[in-house]
Amino acid sequence: MHIAKLPAEARARRSAEMREFLRSRRARVTPVEAGLAAGDSRARRTPGLRREEVAVLAGVGVSWYTWLEQGREINVSGEVLDAIARVLRLDAAEREHLYLLAGLNPPQAPPVAVRRVPDGLRQVIDSWLPRPAYLLDRHWNLVAVNRAAEAVFGYGEDDHNCLVTFFAGARFRSSLLHWRDAAHAIAGQFRADAARYPDDAEFGRLAADLCAVSPEFAEIWAEHDIRGASTGRKTVLHPDVGELTFDYATLTLPDLPGHRLLLHTPAAGTDTEQRLAALLGAAVG
Repeated sequence: MHIAKLPAEARARRSAEMREFLRSRRARVTPVEAGLAAGDSRARRTPGLRREEVAVLAGVGVSWYTWLEQGREINVSGEVLDAIARVLRLDAAEREHLYLLAGLNPPQAPPVAVRRVPDGLRQVIDSWLPRPAYLLDRHWNLVAVNRAAEAVFGYGEDDHNCLVTFFAGARFRSSLLHWRDAAHAIAGQFRADAARYPDDAEFGRLAADLCAVSPEFAEIWAEHDIRGASTGRKTVLHPDVGELTFDYATLTLPDLPGHRLLLHTPAAGTDTEQRLAALLGAAVG
């Protein structure tokens, strides 16, 4: 799918970036790595592959590849870009960059089923204590939750999905201040996530199930609101320590497509940090 057409100045910058990007990636791939005979290295003016070699290996015309490398406005398909990415041995981030430079939306990476949270990520989540942190997959399933998030938000063994817990459980309705505003924001974020994966039926199933059990979700879902939020603020009225207010940030994880890490920090100018310490101290005791 083509992205929106850019102004002339932006197209010129993108063309220059395409030229330098492909040249640099050609230069780092040797003929042997590409499966070609090494030949006489002294006959090569520059290291790496020649343009015509990339074209032949990718199955495209030499003139067409030359125009692509020059950043000209030509018709490009994802299949051809994938072939070029294979020849140039691009990693996932570089392949995405190539798509964007060519004016195409990068294909969504397939979901990653995390059976075991990587040790480094698990360490980040646990070391965020005494502040809450948790990991969600793209369907908003809770993959990893630290002890502070369990104590603050009440996540337990029966809580498998953040969206379901929010709308189907009574705990959030009674503890989260401004619940209605948060409900609109969360439903809008979930709809925006669903639009990124049009072939994933799980989003529709979750929404249908929630509409059946939560009249509030059904009402909000019918509004087709779209929201996006990488940062925000949550205020929880905890039954043991009172009001807790957190600023949160949402981090995407390139190595785990569709997953995101939510990190919470006590809001400045509140007693949240002291109350959080008392809550965790009581939980340990």
